[in-house]
Amino acid sequence: MKAEMKRILHSGWLRPFVLILGLLVLWDLAIRVFAIPQYLIPAPTKVVEQLYKEGPHLLKESLLTTYATLGGFALSILFGVPIAMLIAYSRTVESYVYPLLVFSQSIPKIAIAPLFVVWFGFGILPKIICAFLLGFFPVVVSTVMGFKSVEPDMVDLARSMGSTRLQMFFKVSLPQALPSIFSGLKVSITLAVVGAVVGEFVGSNSGIGYVLQVANGNFDLPLMFAGLVVLSLIGVLLFVIIDRIEKMMIPWHPSHRNEFQAVA
Repeated sequence: MKAEMKRILHSGWLRPFVLILGLLVLWDLAIRVFAIPQYLIPAPTKVVEQLYKEGPHLLKESLLTTYATLGGFALSILFGVPIAMLIAYSRTVESYVYPLLVFSQSIPKIAIAPLFVVWFGFGILPKIICAFLLGFFPVVVSTVMGFKSVEPDMVDLARSMGSTRLQMFFKVSLPQALPSIFSGLKVSITLAVVGAVVGEFVGSNSGIGYVLQVANGNFDLPLMFAGLVVLSLIGVLLFVIIDRIEKMMIPWHPSHRNEFQAVA
């Protein structure tokens, strides 16, 4: 029994909850000790009350934000991976496309998001595009790095054994590039959440971003913090899903073996 409790206490999934609980206690103590007024920072209990009170409404709005996030993330994969492969395998494409991609990232998305509302209306499409624009670049950069880091000796060995280009791609290049690709995907999914909220800020009457705007206009800080908590949970949940998919697809990666040994 003691060994089982010790294993649970030292498990990796419990530690973040312990840290969050400690931060909540410090948050509550800081408000009490320094007498911070509620209109500046609400107490954790007020945020929890608002989460319970507005739970169904926040859940409904969070689903809309999640749909926009997943739509933008899917577009990031659909366009990002093929473009990254062209960049990785063609110096000509790299010289033309890569600088353009870097230039595009210097443009604040909040500045051009109103254009999407003008062009595509107030539906879900502008939010998907904003999520795509923020999640696209990490996918491209990580995928390019992944394919460029493939060991030439492995490619030469596969070629000497009579492998075709397609066989070399699926058996050598892609497996070695997958860890970098998934690193980009995990960054992309969190940025896609931010992009979806940016789209909701600019022109929307739904989603967590809209809830935050309404709460800000009404100076309802508990509702605002509750929306931020829900938004964080969306990002964490999507990140964990991508991480689990990565572990299923590349269980041989050293980082996963080390994690398994640490938990064991």
